[in-house]
Amino acid sequence: MEAALFISGKKEVLIIRIKKGKARTKEVVPKERTNNQITASSVRLIDPEGKMIGVVATKEALRRAEEMGLDLVEISPTAEPPVCRILDFSKYYYQKEKKVREARKKQHEVEIKEVKFGPNTEEHDYNFKKNNAIKFLKQHNKVKFTIRFRGRQMAHKERGYDVLENLKIDLGHIADVDSEPVSDRNLLSMIMSPKKDIDKILAKMEKPAGAETAPEPAPEPVPEETEED
Repeated sequence: MEAALFISGKKEVLIIRIKKGKARTKEVVPKERTNNQITASSVRLIDPEGKMIGVVATKEALRRAEEMGLDLVEISPTAEPPVCRILDFSKYYYQKEKKVREARKKQHEVEIKEVKFGPNTEEHDYNFKKNNAIKFLKQHNKVKFTIRFRGRQMAHKERGYDVLENLKIDLGHIADVDSEPVSDRNLLSMIMSPKKDIDKILAKMEKPAGAETAPEPAPEPVPEETEED
């Protein structure tokens, strides 16, 4: 938000400009207390290899960390006494931030994508729109199929139900029906969502024919040796 003073004649007018848009915020990984920031008089100490040393005075723990050229990090401040570990804090914090970034990448906000049909949609147009729906489902989004009736088409709503029934059949291998067809005035709609294991299903479908390892042929029988008289 910006403010500016504008003088018009004898009057002073305050103009406020508001910038639209969401503020961009960066997710912050909480930093643990380290070294001299640790206020407890004693700590339960863990060495760099993860071995539990036991309860020691904080000064003693700091001395050990300093001798190793590492940091004393408070990893469980609510414990009694707090649990601390000797480690390289910069490396530890980098790995922690990396995990947060990777988790954020895996997050996916589910959207509802709408695909519109007419009750008399021709096969070519039907397949084109169905493929768009498949693309949305592959992206783990839900799809809302909408049939719009115009004028005299209102007298033949069964055609719209037929279109949705065909979609149920054609997409049933990768999607489930979230909401059965609902009629509202001149609209008929249905929502489908991707199956939970859609990625595995698609991977199996895209696997080239004959990729599975053929069973090894059974070994030929070895003729029995006969003793000569």
